[in-house]
Amino acid sequence: MDQTLVSDASFSSSPILETLGEEILRILYPVSFCMFLVVLLVSALISSDNSSMSFSSIASIAYSESSSDSFWSKLSGAFLNSLLFIAVITILTFFLVLLFYLRCTPCLKSYMAFSSFVVLSFLGGEISLLLLSRFVVPIDAFSFLLLLFNFSVVGTLSVFLAKAPISLTQGYLVIIGVLVAYWFTLLPEWTTWALLISMALYDLAAVLLPVGPLRLLVELAISRDEEIPALVYEARPVDTQASGRRLWRERRNFEGNPGSVSDTLRHENLTPQTTMTITVEASDEDSASTELVAPLVSQQPRRQEIEAVEGIGLGSSGAIKLGLGDFIFYSVLVGRAALYDFMTVYACYLAIVAGLGVTLLLLAFYRKALPALPVSIAFGVLFYVLTRELLEVFVVQCSVNLLISGERKRAR
Repeated sequence: MDQTLVSDASFSSSPILETLGEEILRILYPVSFCMFLVVLLVSALISSDNSSMSFSSIASIAYSESSSDSFWSKLSGAFLNSLLFIAVITILTFFLVLLFYLRCTPCLKSYMAFSSFVVLSFLGGEISLLLLSRFVVPIDAFSFLLLLFNFSVVGTLSVFLAKAPISLTQGYLVIIGVLVAYWFTLLPEWTTWALLISMALYDLAAVLLPVGPLRLLVELAISRDEEIPALVYEARPVDTQASGRRLWRERRNFEGNPGSVSDTLRHENLTPQTTMTITVEASDEDSASTELVAPLVSQQPRRQEIEAVEGIGLGSSGAIKLGLGDFIFYSVLVGRAALYDFMTVYACYLAIVAGLGVTLLLLAFYRKALPALPVSIAFGVLFYVLTRELLEVFVVQCSVNLLISGERKRAR
């Protein structure tokens, strides 16, 4: 058999570096809006009188924090709570990998849709009741339930079960992040900080370690060329039907067995933006010939098509994707800072944005799925401590000195 392979490859620089500013803004806007809404909810619903309110969840089942507990009791109890939470998350993620490996994708999508409906209906309904009570908005029970049901169903369908405008899907993803993040801010203070640090470390291990569950899930999806059923925010609209998958257009004009050329389709290590023409000629006795034209519309080799789950990565079209868990924990950090003062909120917000920018810059160079929590959470926690312990003391002292100086001038 005579095979002729013609390849015309064009090499180009990373498109992410060329549009890094635009990509940062497209991720920064929804992240900032999510954090802003959480701060508004915390400011409106959690006053100074009930700032210590909490609720029972799996993140606080091992230790219930009390203000009378000692420092070491709070520290050890918060560590125990976070360790238990991480263990549960790890087990569930490996179970998710197992289901995806067994091709139970409909079950995963159904579970994700049900989870979204529960968040929108129950958590959203309770927060709506708190807001209605806080601002004394009159509404009857039937109208409230009808609106809540429609809101939840439309959100579930737009995210998972039906094709909807990209702006509607993105909006509901942000709303889900806001609802979950608000309830996480009700956790005890020490448990919240321990949970944030633990989740950042877990994200680092789960995405980068060879046996990390998120890395296994991403690699499995890439090897199968499938989408991962997960709550993921995509920076810009992408047509899933033409999302950069490798498309083979086959033209046959022969009377022989077409299966003789099936082996020529297995070319994995191809360069970006390559147009490949494969001409296969049969033996002298046969007059059959086959020409395969394989435009590689993806800007990355197939092994580098990245899907983000609980990290930040590139979709097959080059669009940046951010896991909804990152939205949630960014907002939890800012919401916890809002329980203290707004100066701390500003410092934590700037730290998170700086960490997100560093992560996006690393993504532009490494072009692989990266954990989005570690850098931002590390900056946020550091700036929270520095602002609360140093900057606030400095600003208050300066303000007091200015007031004293002004009073002295008036007295003269």
